[in-house]
Amino acid sequence: MFNRDRWREILEVLTSNVWRTIFTAFGVCWGIFILIVLLAAGKGLENGIKQDFGDTATNTMFMWTRATTKAYEGLPQGRGFNFKISDVQAIRDNVPNLRFISPRNQLGGFGGNNNVVKGIRTGAFNVYGDYPEIINQDPMAVTSGRFINYNDIDEKRKVAVIGLGVKNDLYEKDEEVLGSYIKIQGVNFMVIGTYKKNNSGGGEEGQKEIFVPFTAFSQAFNQGENVGWMAITANDGSSISQLKDKIIDEMKKRHKVHPEDNRAIGYFDLYEQYNRVESLFGALKAVAYIVGIMVLLSGIIGVSNIMLIVVKERTKEIGIRRALGEQPWSIKKQILMESIFLTIISGMVGIIFGSLVIYGINSLLDSVGPVDMFMSPSVSVGVVTGALIILMVSGLLAGFIPAQSAIRVRPIEALRTE
Repeated sequence: MFNRDRWREILEVLTSNVWRTIFTAFGVCWGIFILIVLLAAGKGLENGIKQDFGDTATNTMFMWTRATTKAYEGLPQGRGFNFKISDVQAIRDNVPNLRFISPRNQLGGFGGNNNVVKGIRTGAFNVYGDYPEIINQDPMAVTSGRFINYNDIDEKRKVAVIGLGVKNDLYEKDEEVLGSYIKIQGVNFMVIGTYKKNNSGGGEEGQKEIFVPFTAFSQAFNQGENVGWMAITANDGSSISQLKDKIIDEMKKRHKVHPEDNRAIGYFDLYEQYNRVESLFGALKAVAYIVGIMVLLSGIIGVSNIMLIVVKERTKEIGIRRALGEQPWSIKKQILMESIFLTIISGMVGIIFGSLVIYGINSLLDSVGPVDMFMSPSVSVGVVTGALIILMVSGLLAGFIPAQSAIRVRPIEALRTE
């Protein structure tokens, strides 16, 4: 039973040689500390990488055209071609389980010429001709006004939604934005809204984008029926990775591309990349558990060895207790309790220090601002609970061999021991 005398005996045993107990406990403490910190660091890295995806619809692929590499049906190798707006409906009709198909055109942008003018200010920005669905695939918070809608598409309205970075570059601090005009490649567009992105595309360049209706873009910049590229999102429960071959095959048929020409249509499968990231962090978590448990195991071996020494030192005491009629299970339980108590206390100290380190890192990140690919390291309650379970099991394992050794002591032989 967990009575007062038993606990007093446990404390006396563990404090009889304080330094030995401290050094023994350090191994367990260090093992749990390493486990907690490694898992928190992995979570911080995972949070940072996933922040790059932000709220982007990850079940999405992006598709564009390139020059053909094979001759086909009388058409030469190296032929260039463009997607057409009619391709969008063809994909909808022939490929099931697609949620959004957004044709896009683009001009200007990073490293380009100053393509946007407002008064005496100019800037180089990405300008996209889009359909309203794009806001579901590349989410953004509309901070004022509205986003483009189908009335804008149908009436080919020359309207624009600008990022906060564009606003800061082209407008005075208190200047009214909504209803004002900006000139894109010499064509006037009225600003109807502003937005802010929160993902990695929400960095500096992500805030310096301009969205205009696809039809107005095509008319203003002589794109006709051409489509620069498409963003295609599958329904929930379907994988765009499994549908992309059907989509690409459909485009090859429509544009007379050789079925084996794998370079004529380029694509980026965001869902596939996201799954790779998920697999990577699953592997990192497994490595953290393996390393932490291996370090913890070395500490548990230390506890077991020390308990064997304690049993050896108490041989005569154990013999006397056996001679007085104490049951073997009572002695075994005493040794196991000492081992478990030492292991759990050591582990709790490791958890506390690990938590303080994590708290310190988060405070530092809060003070210096976000760090690329690393944010909010943490461990869940489930991890801490798991660590406590590991400690309890480890304490039992560490005390089992010494306890078995203790009950094998014969009273007569123990009393003879000097």
